Amino acid sequence: MADLKNPKWMYAKALMLLGIGVMTFFLLLLPQELWAKILLQTLMIWAFSRAYYFAFYVVEHYIDDDYRFSGLLNFFQYVLRQRNNGSHE
Repeated sequence: MADLKNPKWMYAKALMLLGIGVMTFFLLLLPQELWAKILLQTLMIWAFSRAYYFAFYVVEHYIDDDYRFSGLLNFFQYVLRQRNNGSHE
């Protein structure tokens, strides 16, 4: 399988990871068996960790190597600015 090269697909993958994290968070609010809670927590931690990695590594090294982020708020401002400028490929 080839590496992702298109920034749009990279952002789509990050959104899917964020979606998995959010869905598992809300599923954890429902009554569950212990094994299901452990599985959901593991999945939630993995998904949010990968999304965080995307924000601070993938964007800086594969999408826009000229930009450095100082935090998640700064990352979201960057994404909104790029979206308003139409700079995504």
